[in-house]
Amino acid sequence: MTASKIVAAAASSGAGGGTTDIDEVFSTYLWEGNNSTQTITNSIDLSGEGGLVWIKERTDNEGHRLIDTVRGNTKMLRSDATGANYTIDGGFDNFTSTGFTLKADNGWSINSSSEDYVSWSFRKAPKFFDVQTWTGNGASDRAISHNLDSVPGMIIVKRTVGGSEDWAVWHTEVHNNTASVLYLNKTDALSTSTHIFGATNPTSTDFYVGDHPCSNNNGDSYVAYVFAHNNNDGGFGPDSDQDIIKCGSYTGNGNSSNGTEVNLGFEPQFLMVKRATGGSGDWAVLDTMRGWTVGPGNKERLRWNVSNIEAQSGSGFALLHTGFKLFDSDAAINGNGSNYIYMAIRRGSLNVPDDATKVFDVNTYTSTGSAGNKQTTGFPVDLTLIGARGGASWNHGVVSRLTGGDNYLATNSSAAEVASGAGGINLDDMTGYDFDGAPFNNDTNMYNLNWKRAPGYFDVVTYTGTGSARTISHNLGVAPEMIWVKNRDAVKAWIVFHKGLNGGTNPATYAMLLSGTDAEFETASRWNNTAPTSSVFSVGDALQANGSGNNMIAYLFATVAGVSKVGSFSPTGSTLNVDCGFSSGARFVLAKQTDSTEGWYLWDSVRGIVAGNDPYLYLNGTGAETTNADYIDPHSSGFTITSTFFGSGNFIFYAIA
Repeated sequence: MTASKIVAAAASSGAGGGTTDIDEVFSTYLWEGNNSTQTITNSIDLSGEGGLVWIKERTDNEGHRLIDTVRGNTKMLRSDATGANYTIDGGFDNFTSTGFTLKADNGWSINSSSEDYVSWSFRKAPKFFDVQTWTGNGASDRAISHNLDSVPGMIIVKRTVGGSEDWAVWHTEVHNNTASVLYLNKTDALSTSTHIFGATNPTSTDFYVGDHPCSNNNGDSYVAYVFAHNNNDGGFGPDSDQDIIKCGSYTGNGNSSNGTEVNLGFEPQFLMVKRATGGSGDWAVLDTMRGWTVGPGNKERLRWNVSNIEAQSGSGFALLHTGFKLFDSDAAINGNGSNYIYMAIRRGSLNVPDDATKVFDVNTYTSTGSAGNKQTTGFPVDLTLIGARGGASWNHGVVSRLTGGDNYLATNSSAAEVASGAGGINLDDMTGYDFDGAPFNNDTNMYNLNWKRAPGYFDVVTYTGTGSARTISHNLGVAPEMIWVKNRDAVKAWIVFHKGLNGGTNPATYAMLLSGTDAEFETASRWNNTAPTSSVFSVGDALQANGSGNNMIAYLFATVAGVSKVGSFSPTGSTLNVDCGFSSGARFVLAKQTDSTEGWYLWDSVRGIVAGNDPYLYLNGTGAETTNADYIDPHSSGFTITSTFFGSGNFIFYAIA
């Protein structure tokens, strides 16, 4: 999508607009049960549009709970059991226009006190998901209509009245004809069945069932959950041209260090995988809210076919910005020569934000030195920057959801990524995060800055260096105007691209160091003398940008009207108003002189951007904040550089409303 289109879409439709977005039809939501009234607000219109809520207790061996709007709020099914409808009188209350409500649990393990839960909500929408019910008639090839407006990618069928029966699953990648079936409640590989899904493959208007008790026994009741497969046919986003769900397959190679890589064409937030041939395997489920991250490492996995608690299970699936990759020889997910099906859902909103408070938050806090220090942001955090205000040689730590809360980088240091220690930061929270301990919970006065990824505004990309000039794809949707890159494995300085370098003329021929005070310097080895685009940025052969075999991370920032501004200014010795296009001034400003050695100034409105002294920190230093200087003042459309601010050089900045 072009920059003009993405900005126009934001202006015309806001954050939800007249087109369908991912966060309007799918949500992974986490909560702690309270055995009482509780409202789950996930922005999914379930009462108006209809859909399915799939709930699992994460901390106890309790079964999956499936409740949909067609059968009603008192009817529940279990994917790990064969039973028909359960009539429930506790836990789940009702569907709402923004999610659902809970009530006293009454033993149904949906809202038990102090237990942790996850829900996956699927809203009915063309080219995404549908729910259909019918009464069986015993026909051998019966058409059941659906509303996907596309050929389904996966269909899950369950008998709800008439007795216990297996869950039957049809998947587009392993059903060359309908005489095959997988069972959601079993680990079995693909089986032969000539009666469950009839004799005709699904179409864009119908799917077919046979005369089997699983799907169409005369007089019995059934439900089907029908998932789309977007095969470059779009349907979502500002231009209605984006895919958000893929139902595909891959062949395992049994290699634990370089497993099969699956290119989805997007970064997923949710993944379900099942072994279809070559042997048995669980229905494994991961999502980014519960800790699915990039690279090898234990992943929090649930299994749809069993009631087991959430568990870290092997290295498993590494999250990529274009899909996922296997780093495990476990036959259940990567057996050599075995075939696996998957269903993946794209990450995050496709619309540009129009409210900075929904994608950025700034806080100060007093640490407790122990677990349980909760930080509330109002949104799930993708990047947090945390530091001490009182000095004591504390780092400015960077923690991102993609790399997990147990590791951090420091903007003031060239050190490689290090373990947080004492459990780090818990990011599995819908409105913030909490600390388990050091290093961000030991100093009295602390600050934190928090970003949520969003198109046109902010993105995070990880990649493995090659040592040769190349391009790196990203999901920002516009050309990034500022990029921070760090080698996670090596002691190498942070490097910065900014559109204001070299006075804005060929800025990709220059770079700066985030972890130092250096002035801008000319270089071809950092950005390969190539400006970033709306789909890629370029790196050269420098270890800082593209170290061979090293794990790299890049943070990409851009200007969004009324939300963020990447720009430059030149102090004159007089008051200078910097217009960012904001309606109520800047809450955060980061500035650095480019033509002289100077630190990275960090101001925010919580610590004080006022008509007087304004505390500032150096993002590249470990010293205490300076409180006796008046360098910046509030301004209605951005910020004001005061006459007391030193120098007359060139400065780059990044500000958020």
